[in-house]
Amino acid sequence: MATKLKFQAYAATFSLALFPNIAAASFLGFLGNFDVVNDSGNTAHGFEIELEGLHSSDITDTFGGANRGFPSGTGFDPNTAVVRYGAPTISEYANGSIFGTRVTYASAWDAASQSWLFGTPSGTFITPGDNCWTGGGVGYNAGTPCDHFGVGTSKTASKTSYSWLFDDGSNSGKLTNSNGQVVLPAPNWNVIPADPAPAGQPQPKPVVAADIRAPQAEQEGQFGEAIWVKVFRTELEREVELEELIGGNPVIEQAETEIEWQLLQTDPGNPDAGKLEAGYLNVLGQNAESVIFHYEFYKYAGEYDPENHEAKAGSDSNPTEAEIGTYLGAQNGAVNLNAVAPVPVPPAVWLMGSALLGLAANRRRHSAGAAQADRI
Repeated sequence: MATKLKFQAYAATFSLALFPNIAAASFLGFLGNFDVVNDSGNTAHGFEIELEGLHSSDITDTFGGANRGFPSGTGFDPNTAVVRYGAPTISEYANGSIFGTRVTYASAWDAASQSWLFGTPSGTFITPGDNCWTGGGVGYNAGTPCDHFGVGTSKTASKTSYSWLFDDGSNSGKLTNSNGQVVLPAPNWNVIPADPAPAGQPQPKPVVAADIRAPQAEQEGQFGEAIWVKVFRTELEREVELEELIGGNPVIEQAETEIEWQLLQTDPGNPDAGKLEAGYLNVLGQNAESVIFHYEFYKYAGEYDPENHEAKAGSDSNPTEAEIGTYLGAQNGAVNLNAVAPVPVPPAVWLMGSALLGLAANRRRHSAGAAQADRI
């Protein structure tokens, strides 16, 4: 494929729909971690994860914070820190009936020199996934235009937002998230119980499904931005660990194509447009203990209708090279079907992970010889 790849990594997030009547499972919670590149054009001095509908007591873990087994200091020495900003702060917010929790990574402010101690420069960067930290393999330093963040929760946020934080211009050590939002479609995961088997027969596995929605239109009455998505899937006869959900790991490399190409775009006249549903016809093998999905996102680079911003692609599943634009990033996720929790917790087991992958080799590997799948 001749299209030149330019990597722009965006944060990834997952939202889960839990079904408590799935037998032989325990709820372990939601975990996500990701690399994100600052391509805003301005130096950032922090990063914020906003989790709507959650209280601070629902936050179980943060990358660089407590309970991860990593040092929580600031800087670039792997013996004292994992990210330049150190451990994040956790705070609740409320706006009328809307409430949530913010996980905020931020630089310290030096009042004497009226300057920030740390910042993430803006730039382009290719990361092989989960490497923009002191233990990664990209030589993470003050000039690296990306960072690694993560959060774990015991419940699912109704909405998750990610933003870079910038100096507000007041020379007072205050940050703003204005124009810092990072956007990438988030898979909505569902576990659908199978009908019980007759007595004496093996019980069938549930169906693990996910849907992804294209970004909403910025202007009312217009089509939204169009994106291309590719979907890869595999299942294992064992549980998968969060740390395995990164580029280069066998559980990701062996994933097979489920959807070769699909164009997603919201339509003001059709509320169901721009939605990709994956996995609803995929019945797991009887011995499956986990299922892994890998999603790759690309900008649509073709023509738009100047009146309503509708993408004028020749096909929504067979793009030309000219219609495939910038590689936006990737998300990895897994569901463990029969995990055993160390302590009693509510029903249904989930282990989710996210990683942003920027290797052009992955794109070529998945594209070459892949048969288009129409199993949705």
